[in-house]
Amino acid sequence: MIKWAFALAYVVLAAFVGAFADSRPKGKVMFATNCLKIVGCAIIFFYDVFELPGARDFWVIFGGFLVVGVGAAMYSPAKYGILTELLPADQLVKGNGWIEGLTVLSIILGQVLGGLLISPMVAAKLLAIDMPYFDTGINTPPEAAILIISVFYLVAALFNLWIPDTGARYPKQESHPVRLIADFGRCVTTLWKDKLGQISLAVTTLFWGAGATLQLILIEWGRTQLNLRLDQVSILMGVASMGTIVGAIVAGRWITLQRALFVLPFGVALGVVISLLPFTHSMPMVYALLIGAGALIGFFVVPMNALLQHRGHVLLSAGHSIAVQNFNEQLCILAMLAVYSILLSMKININIIIWIFGALVLVLMAAIMYWNHLNHLQNPNLDRIIGMKKGESDSHFVANPH
Repeated sequence: MIKWAFALAYVVLAAFVGAFADSRPKGKVMFATNCLKIVGCAIIFFYDVFELPGARDFWVIFGGFLVVGVGAAMYSPAKYGILTELLPADQLVKGNGWIEGLTVLSIILGQVLGGLLISPMVAAKLLAIDMPYFDTGINTPPEAAILIISVFYLVAALFNLWIPDTGARYPKQESHPVRLIADFGRCVTTLWKDKLGQISLAVTTLFWGAGATLQLILIEWGRTQLNLRLDQVSILMGVASMGTIVGAIVAGRWITLQRALFVLPFGVALGVVISLLPFTHSMPMVYALLIGAGALIGFFVVPMNALLQHRGHVLLSAGHSIAVQNFNEQLCILAMLAVYSILLSMKININIIIWIFGALVLVLMAAIMYWNHLNHLQNPNLDRIIGMKKGESDSHFVANPH
C-alpha cells in the first residue's frame, strides 16, 4: 500500500510535472521538490501527533509517503531532463549511464542503510543517544530512521542550489488543468506512435514495473526460503543493485545510442535468470544470480532510457518526455504490485510467483523484440534516424508505417 502511494503520485501528476519542470530552471525545480520530500518525512515522523487510534495511523503514514511521492514525481523530469539540455545526442548513453549508475548506487546505500537503521544493534545505539534537558521525541527505530533520511534530503536540497542554469528555455507552459491533460494525452500518443519511441517506452515501462515488484518479491522470498530478517533482506536488494551499477557502466562505455536496440535480447535473458531463483538455497549462488540479474537490468535499461529520452527530446521536450515515461512506468508498477498482492492474498507459494513473474518478463520481452522486428521490416532504414536532432524531419518514420 505504501509503495502504491509513492507510485500513485507519479500517475496522477503525470500531466502536470512535465510542464512544471520545463517552466523554470531545472536546479530550482529540484531544490523545491527535495524540500517537499522533507515535508513528507515530517508527516511520517509526527504521525502520532494526529492522535488517530489503531490502524488509522497507517493513513497518516500513507499520506506522508504520498507527499514524498509527489516530490519525487516532480523531481524526476528535471533530473533526467537536464541531461538533454547539457549533452549532445551521441553522449546521452554515457550521461544516462552515469545518472543511472549513481542513482542505483544511492538505492544500494539507501537499502543497506535502511536495513542497518532497523537492525537491533544499530537501532539500540541510535535510541541510546539523548540530549540533556531536551526530549527529542524519538522513541522507536523507524522514527530515528526517518529523521536521518530527512537529513539526507536536506543535504540533497542544498546541493541543488549549486546546479547552474543551463540557459535552456521552452515556450510558455500551459496552466489550465484540462488543457494540460489534453496536451499530455497528445504527448503520450506521440511517443507511442513513434517507431523508436514505442519500443524504448515499452521496454522501460516493463522493466521499471518489474524492478519495483522484484524488490518486494525478494523480501518475501528471503523471509520464507532463506529465513532472513527484514534488515538482512535489504542486503539482497543491495547486491542486485551492485550488479545494476556494473551493467550501467558497461552500457555507458560500450553501447552507443545508435546501437541501443541491439541490447533487447538481454531482456529475455533476465526473465530466465529470475526464474532460477527458486532453485537456489546457498547464499553464494543467491548473490551470483542477483548480481547477474542486476547487471542485465543495468546493461539493458540504460541504452533504452537514453533512446527514449532522445526521441522524447526530438518529438516533445525534456520535461514532457520524462513525464510521459514516468506515467507509463509507474502505471506498470501499480498494475504489477496489484497482481503481486492478489497472488499473495491467494496464498500462492512465493516460488511459484517468481516463476510466473520470470515467465511474464520473458514472454513480454520476446513480444517486444518481435514488435521491433516488424517495425524494421516496415522501415528498413529506421536505425538511421536514431541520432536525428530536434527540428530535423522524421515525420515519415513517426506517422507513416510504410
